[in-house]
Amino acid sequence: MPSIGVRYRRLTIAHAANSAGVGVVFAAAAIAAFTAAVGAQARGVEQREQGPRPPLEAQASFDGLGVGFAGAMPTQPFRNPSDNALAVGPDHIFQIVNSRYAVFTKKGARFDTTGKVLVGSAPTNMIFAGVGGQCEARTNGDAVVKYDQLADRWLVVMPIFRRPANDSTGPFSMCYAVSVGPDPLGAYYKYEFLRPLFPDYPRIGVWPDGYYNGTSTGDDVIEKHACVADRARMLRGLSATEQCVIVKDVNFLNPADIDGRATPPAGAPNIVFATGGTQLRNDFDDDGIYWWNFHVDWIDPAKTSLTGPFKIPVAPYHYLCDGQLTSCVPQPDTSRRLDAQGDKLMNRVVYRRVGGTESIVALHSVNTAAGGGGVRWYEFRLDANRKPTLYQQGTFAPDSFYRWMGSIGIDAQGNVGMGYSFGGTPHYAGQRFAARLAADPRGTLGFRESVLVEGQAAQARTLRWEDYTALAIDPADDCTFWYVGNYLRKGSASYSTRIGAYKVAGCSMR
Repeated sequence: MPSIGVRYRRLTIAHAANSAGVGVVFAAAAIAAFTAAVGAQARGVEQREQGPRPPLEAQASFDGLGVGFAGAMPTQPFRNPSDNALAVGPDHIFQIVNSRYAVFTKKGARFDTTGKVLVGSAPTNMIFAGVGGQCEARTNGDAVVKYDQLADRWLVVMPIFRRPANDSTGPFSMCYAVSVGPDPLGAYYKYEFLRPLFPDYPRIGVWPDGYYNGTSTGDDVIEKHACVADRARMLRGLSATEQCVIVKDVNFLNPADIDGRATPPAGAPNIVFATGGTQLRNDFDDDGIYWWNFHVDWIDPAKTSLTGPFKIPVAPYHYLCDGQLTSCVPQPDTSRRLDAQGDKLMNRVVYRRVGGTESIVALHSVNTAAGGGGVRWYEFRLDANRKPTLYQQGTFAPDSFYRWMGSIGIDAQGNVGMGYSFGGTPHYAGQRFAARLAADPRGTLGFRESVLVEGQAAQARTLRWEDYTALAIDPADDCTFWYVGNYLRKGSASYSTRIGAYKVAGCSMR
């Protein structure tokens, strides 16, 4: 069912410059020493050593789309970058890389094993069969999949960058598919919203009053789009609209995305976040994270508003390797360095309500004192006026290697987990995972990092590395973090992906 409309406005903004239950008891002296060391580093917010707890063990680990995929392989190699997207439901794992998707089993009530291929690899536009227009005719990269835990539905969002004649002047499309029920292999309600501007790098946020979507006009213009689609009507398969506000002179916009079933107060606006600085103006440094209130009015669109930016002061940072599309991370056996995407908050910015506390977590990649790259992460909390304030921040940089292009989440008890790429000579690029208990000293990851997969070869053909990774929370327990990222197998020139799951012992639904 195609949509009948999309509404645009333009806005120009001048950028303002509990340890119980974990299964191991630790000596108080070790924790105290760790806390003291962290305190000495507080000024620069860098965590320069691993946490005192053993690494979390993977609950699952298997290869997804890419070289070594167990299902049907495309006639052409998987496209690079992978643009990793991942969503997890009660019984299924749904992955997209660039323009292809696959669905896997998840061990539980329905299946006795994890990682068995049920469908794929298949072109993403197969999901949009029957909708007509560009969404059915073309398959595109940057597609995103979500599990809407509030409604027990799957959401696939696919941008269309060009018309069938390969005309880059538009009109462009944003394609939405919402599953009719909780089965990702079942029927979908399908929508195509035409857009006048190139809709690059979509960032999706599930919110009670809409599906929020931040996109960019392109890499050579400082112009972003804050959009929202009518979730309530789409869940019922009714005709729907999308509203967009065009924002100039800001960085990539990331709407808050709900994890868990606890929602914000009725009518609360979505909160949109961005880093500071502007790579196109050679401004790679800032000391703030910026936010907007995005209020949508489906009855009177003239009352829809994007208010901001407002600054949250944070520790100063410098984009890792000066930002995106840069030759950054060194590899063995080649002079080719990998891209960092250091200019932006990464997928996702996650909202979670634990009891009466509303938290939002986010991360990006920054330069570190040791000379490599670190994962800078934040937890913001909403005050009585629903204003996000900094609760804690940290830069995980325990050595001089590179940790970058991560994805973060927060579980039902407030524990934080994050996956990220790890590399730097003599290490081939691979994937790791780190976590903290809610009761850990602020700004620290109390668990040593886990190795999800070690890289086995260098990527020599292109500097583009993933563009983003993805972390999703398991709705079956609201505690298990599922993460996907790239690595190369020995002897391979193209990427594989590894999907893994981690859980902090003792976490359970509240």
